[in-house]
Amino acid sequence: MPTSPTPPSAGRRRPVRVLTLLKGLSRGGAESLALLGARHRDRERFDHSLAYVHPAHGELVDEVRAEGVPVSCLGGGRLWDVRWMWRLRQAMRSVDVVHTHSPVPSVAARITSRTLPLGERPKLVTTEHNVWDSHHRFTRFAEKVTFGMDDAHLAVSDAVRRSLPPARRSQVEVLVQGVDLPAVRSAADRERVRRDLGVADHEVLVGTVANLRRQKGYPDLLRAAATVIGAVPAARFVAIGQGPQEDEIAALHRSLGLGERFALLGYRADAVRLMSGFDIFCMASHHEGLPVALMEALALGLPVVVTSAGGNAELVTDGDEGRLVEPGRPDDLAGALVALATDDTARKAHAQRSHDRGDTLSILDSVRRHEALYRELTGRRDG
Repeated sequence: MPTSPTPPSAGRRRPVRVLTLLKGLSRGGAESLALLGARHRDRERFDHSLAYVHPAHGELVDEVRAEGVPVSCLGGGRLWDVRWMWRLRQAMRSVDVVHTHSPVPSVAARITSRTLPLGERPKLVTTEHNVWDSHHRFTRFAEKVTFGMDDAHLAVSDAVRRSLPPARRSQVEVLVQGVDLPAVRSAADRERVRRDLGVADHEVLVGTVANLRRQKGYPDLLRAAATVIGAVPAARFVAIGQGPQEDEIAALHRSLGLGERFALLGYRADAVRLMSGFDIFCMASHHEGLPVALMEALALGLPVVVTSAGGNAELVTDGDEGRLVEPGRPDDLAGALVALATDDTARKAHAQRSHDRGDTLSILDSVRRHEALYRELTGRRDG
């Protein structure tokens, strides 16, 4: 017979069992944060496991398992395949908390939990990583109908919280996820990176790290880059990331004649190390929750030029860490980049403010808050 969640009176006798549920385990923002959470968890008080749905998206499986966290693929090529929901039901019967990080698995966990006897139902926690409008309308409808089944609801930025249905916003806690500050900063290797990329000392390297998806605004970035390259002979660009728009972006790159002045590097496991060679970090996103790459750029002390999409404006104040521009305006993006690329003094000032902002973005803060929440929900009061 499945083991029921331990009642509060027995809370000290074993760790809180937490199942993290994701749509996939590829190298995206939510997935990378799940890996960091596994790495920095309290291993004595919490027993973590992780499950994901799509078998084709498991790039981080080995890294999560290396942290001592069991990983299972629920299988199924379709999100609404009831077979993986049955396997989820079995997994949910042996844990105290299910923490989901993607809308469709969140809906599935809520519905599945209601098929379990009341005494076997785990507590449900959802983290919203993207603004509501970025989801398919059917997904939004399903989320809205099942939202109230959660025991706790988190959002990675206030912009994400404000995008939710008005009646639900007061129920949502904003929790900035953060990054592994020591790991990010120790990866910096500026001189070698620039040497490997063939960037001269006098050249200004503008870089981005983002998956090649529509929400990231790559066409705007490439068009802005064409303007900057024409105006600033010392400017060079580099983009790190992969995704479904690879062919489209490569074709636009060719049509704009960007050549070697804009390098498309694809996926790189050492993306953070490469970022340390940038003079300016740039993002042209149309939609964002709170991008991990931007938090890493701030942790590295990079001047930034980013759009005000989503939570970006909660991390960057225009004129402090760098420049904010409206999404979908490549001319404005180009103007901000030209101004910063030609002003060494401004870049140095922005770099210091970025570093200071980065000091506030430790993953440890969010991990400890998650753990406190799990204890609260399961009745644990052991500090």
